[in-house]
Amino acid sequence: MSLYQKSSKPEHHTQQTENVDPRMVEQSVTQIAKFIQEATDDVEKTLEARLATQRDLMEVVARLQGIAANQLISGCGGSAPPGSTPPAGSKTSSTQEPVIGKPTNGPSNGPVTTDGTCGASNGGTVCGNWPQGSCCSGYGFCGKTTAHCGTGCQSGPCLGAPVQQPPGPSPAPANPNPGSLRELPASSRNPLVQAGVPAMHAGLMQNGRVIFLDKVENYTQIKLSNGQYAYSAEYDPATNKVVGLPYKTNAFCSGGAFLADGRFVSIGGNAPLDFIDPTVGDGFKAVRYLKRSATDASLDGQAWSEPGNKINTARWYASVQTMPDKTLFVASGSLNGLDPTKPQNNNPTYEILNEQGITSGKSIEMEILKKNQPYYMYPFIHLLNNGNLFVFVSKSAEIFNVATNTVVKPLPDLPGDYRTYPNTGGSVLLPLSSANGYAPDILICGGGAYQDINSPTDPSCGRIKPLDATPKWEMDSMPEGRGMVEGTLLPDGTVIWVNGCNLGAQGFGLAKAPTKTTLIYDPAKPLGQRWSTGPTSGFARLYHSVALLLLDGTLMIAGSNPVEQPLLTPVPGQTPSEDFVTEFRVTSYTPPYLSGANANKRPTGVTLSSKTLTANGSTFTVKFSAPAGNKAAKVALYHGGFVTHSLHMNHRMIFLDTTGYQAGATSQTLTVKMPPNKNIAQPGPYVVYVTVDGVPAIGQFVSCS
Repeated sequence: MSLYQKSSKPEHHTQQTENVDPRMVEQSVTQIAKFIQEATDDVEKTLEARLATQRDLMEVVARLQGIAANQLISGCGGSAPPGSTPPAGSKTSSTQEPVIGKPTNGPSNGPVTTDGTCGASNGGTVCGNWPQGSCCSGYGFCGKTTAHCGTGCQSGPCLGAPVQQPPGPSPAPANPNPGSLRELPASSRNPLVQAGVPAMHAGLMQNGRVIFLDKVENYTQIKLSNGQYAYSAEYDPATNKVVGLPYKTNAFCSGGAFLADGRFVSIGGNAPLDFIDPTVGDGFKAVRYLKRSATDASLDGQAWSEPGNKINTARWYASVQTMPDKTLFVASGSLNGLDPTKPQNNNPTYEILNEQGITSGKSIEMEILKKNQPYYMYPFIHLLNNGNLFVFVSKSAEIFNVATNTVVKPLPDLPGDYRTYPNTGGSVLLPLSSANGYAPDILICGGGAYQDINSPTDPSCGRIKPLDATPKWEMDSMPEGRGMVEGTLLPDGTVIWVNGCNLGAQGFGLAKAPTKTTLIYDPAKPLGQRWSTGPTSGFARLYHSVALLLLDGTLMIAGSNPVEQPLLTPVPGQTPSEDFVTEFRVTSYTPPYLSGANANKRPTGVTLSSKTLTANGSTFTVKFSAPAGNKAAKVALYHGGFVTHSLHMNHRMIFLDTTGYQAGATSQTLTVKMPPNKNIAQPGPYVVYVTVDGVPAIGQFVSCS
């Protein structure tokens, strides 16, 4: 129906005639009628386009209110001027994210810096003898790493071309048993296999269900009893049912971990978005708790608990590591959500929370974060077997002692592009075992050149044993460049890599060319033979996607919300891009060890003598039934961690020593020895997987104290 219809009753006007040429009147009437019709068509098209979805209306409201408050994030359309900073103590209130963009270039003979910033965006200053280094990075910070002195270096002892070129893409053969993906067709909106909310963060809980945690949105698939949308959900893989969970503070891009007592904790976040949901408050300093149990079903579906304790300083994009003494090491983050090329917006510090998630009240500057701004957020952190931390950010790594607040050893820079936010690749601590003294072996893959939709991505991987006498990166490569790629350990010791893009970076509308092929990495094979390919997905899994291992040994893949607010239909030609929709569908990947003939070879009837274990060399027994003709059995202690933005915080797996295995016997009883100390298995919930000839039984949750 036209917006402009003729009245059923014509209006009557008193007309006054003049002597005019009828042909001129006819011509004028025709032109006016044509003009009116064209204008009507334009208005109708415009109104239909603008009123088509709730997303459009909410975007208008968000932008108008954000502009009125002068709080929109730097670098986005309609935002505050680049580099602007809000008054002290204030936070942004926006649905957007900062965009670093491409590095700049400037003069090389300006005044010497007084604060460690430099280059074209900082008054043309140079680094001189600045303590962290004399090279001015393309983003205007002084340092001496390859991120400062290599490609994009503005002044100082610049290296020009990289000292060590990373390898390019390497073809990988198809795995003879690639596994399979269970996913709905692109046209399906079957509510039975949906996450309910965009899956920005995720964790596997003790009841076998998955918790999804998202930011405040103007649309999700679930409404709460108060009439607002749910931004967190509890998904049951066994039934594909999902329940919405309320929270009190905006969890946008938080960090997290499991506490020693088993509670799932989300730390930090972003400002309230009152124009979308006035019931959710400021999350920058928030701490959120969620408790689930393998035996107490009354906890299922309960809301997040937020008793009101806060962290010491605001943190958006913080990483969290559980320590051997049950404390939490919380590092990095943005203070306000504004331009990270301006140090006044950044929080390159760490703080310690006790075993209850209560802050010590002190934020301590961390040099590796400070000197690697703006690539300082969401650092990769792994606990080593001596109690120290491996910390990686940008292209730089070190071994850090938390107790003494000292750098134990700087490690070589990883050749290639940036590896952490906003060009995050993936990082995995490979399986630990007594065979090599639980020595850590760390793999980092993927990354990108800069934060832009046309940024090339890095196919290379670096693998390092940080506690070797002379640690060095062993370089390898994937079949193609991938940003936002994430690796997940499997109980057979292999690593599955999924998700990401071949062009672009993290951020809203900043990625294209989705990388949809599953990659299988076998760390036990020789260099050059470790990669093979699995099945290819029909879905794009871009920014804000997750992957994690379920109790049944399958990999759950969910998420992809690469837009400012949920989008159900692509809108071509937009800047930032709206070519890819918000993906609510959940995919299940069945690895090779459960595919084909292996599907009928699971160990069954697994019984543990205790589900409260201690990392002190003590033992427990495992009984199970195995297929006839079996040749080997292993027991893995597995922690999936807090999953977000391609990071799997605290993710680790330990192969435990066993005795009592009898080859070929269908009834098995193993004596299993726990790791010797809490540096190897820090306190918290774990899953025990029994594998026979590489095929896992259904996992069981235990508590490691």
